[in-house]
Amino acid sequence: MNTIVIIEDNNKIREAFAEVINSTDNYIVTGSYGNCEDAIARLKQDDPDVILMDIDLPGMSGIEGTMKIKKLCPKCIVLIITVLQEGEKVFQSLCAGASGYIVKNANIETIINNIDEALAGGAPMSLNIAKMVVQSFAVSNDSPLTERETAVLKGISQGKSYSKIGLDLFISGETVRSHIKNIYQKLAVNSKADALKVAGNKKWIH
Repeated sequence: MNTIVIIEDNNKIREAFAEVINSTDNYIVTGSYGNCEDAIARLKQDDPDVILMDIDLPGMSGIEGTMKIKKLCPKCIVLIITVLQEGEKVFQSLCAGASGYIVKNANIETIINNIDEALAGGAPMSLNIAKMVVQSFAVSNDSPLTERETAVLKGISQGKSYSKIGLDLFISGETVRSHIKNIYQKLAVNSKADALKVAGNKKWIH
């Protein structure tokens, strides 16, 4: 039996979701709250597998709440419950760690299917939102770095040694150092940390 917590400030919607979920054989609601603060305070006791999260809540927003919950309970799946499928806030929630979303006026079958999909490792969301997510993580093509320099920097971001990067790219450690020198010059930085920060912020590496 999978446990579910609902965070939604509209009592009627919250009760309707709880009724739908509790009527199934696979799911049970262990907590139902009108704000994130109360839900977070009871997170350990409720021990949810899935959290259904509204975005616009009194006090802490659903976006901030998602970030906090994912830090406290990384395995917990957060699904946004929303009226607007294509909103920027939905996108921000996904960036904060939500796995997908459920539309508030969806029928019972769709709601349960979306929860099933999320627990199976899927991400219930529309194609437009999925496209926004993919684009946000895509590497920008205006990078001053060559393909090889980008690969070297990516190796550094993964904590690899110069020799390991060299082995992976079939080049010598000396060539790796030469690439790093060029990266520093192009990005106008003096350290690996700064190079990663600049390249990451500009989306020149994942």
